[in-house]
Amino acid sequence: MTITRLALPGPGPTAQDAARLCARLALLYEAGAAGVVCDARAVTAPGLGAVEVLARLRLTARGYGRGLAVTGAAPALRALLDLTGLVELLGEAEEREPPPGVQEGIEPGDLPV
Repeated sequence: MTITRLALPGPGPTAQDAARLCARLALLYEAGAAGVVCDARAVTAPGLGAVEVLARLRLTARGYGRGLAVTGAAPALRALLDLTGLVELLGEAEEREPPPGVQEGIEPGDLPV
């Protein structure tokens, strides 16, 4: 099983980079890569272009029936993906509020709901 690395350009990929990176990802899968790890370490000044690149890469990977792991995301990129609701692109579970009526912990003196 071959895992291949695809590096994002820095300091901030743009929407114009998306087509080139998606074509590269498609070639990697067609050449037999079982999985691809997208390295985001160079992305030090992310903008909405970086979000678009990652979203389009994820869609390309899904088109080949594969997932895409993203590593090396700096706090600024994580925050931007969180703000746009796309933090799942990093492969991490999204933190959500518990459903109404669900109590996470019981404190002494809490009244029953």
